[in-house]
Amino acid sequence: MNWLNSDAFTVLGQTVKWSDMIGNLFGLAGLALGWRRSVWSWPVQLLSGAVLIAAYLAGDVPGLVGKQLIVIVTAAWGWTRWRNGRQSGGEIAVRFATWPERAALVAGTAAGTGLLAWAFLTIPALGSWSPWADAYIFVGTLAAMVAQARGWVEFWFAWIAVDAVGVPLAFNTGYTFSGLTYSLYFVLVLLGLRSWWLRTRAPRPTSPTVPQGATA
Repeated sequence: MNWLNSDAFTVLGQTVKWSDMIGNLFGLAGLALGWRRSVWSWPVQLLSGAVLIAAYLAGDVPGLVGKQLIVIVTAAWGWTRWRNGRQSGGEIAVRFATWPERAALVAGTAAGTGLLAWAFLTIPALGSWSPWADAYIFVGTLAAMVAQARGWVEFWFAWIAVDAVGVPLAFNTGYTFSGLTYSLYFVLVLLGLRSWWLRTRAPRPTSPTVPQGATA
């Protein structure tokens, strides 16, 4: 599997690795499937996370590695939940979070980011050259996944906030294809946000349907 971390091509004066390219293409596919509320979004995202971990382990970016670990764990759990939900005829409701829920999500993200950044700063063995950015990406991804699991429309806003830091970090650490792909994510995130937003206005079906939701 060493070929995954070999060079694929050069763009903008930077070398793109096969793992970086393949993992992010799977990520784009997973996000597109999530926008359409397809259960296949989960296994595709799981595969994307596994490939991207192989890419990020070669660099000092524990925040990006942690992000993909969260994606893998959540994708495995979400896939099982959605499959079971489909068999039993249930569905995951799509709605806006309440103000107390939003406050808890923001407060948890802020506290978690501060604690993890402190750990990166005080434990050099963790190998982070950008402690605050790594901590923010790691915890922000967890917050986004919590919002996703609960079917909150705010899930999409959380991903926008994570990518606002993840895109420049990817470019600065040499993962050019990741940076370009995360830029494309923004378009899909806007489409997904619109789809979920409209879904909150749609009448609830009375017959059993496939669970609805998305992953990033």
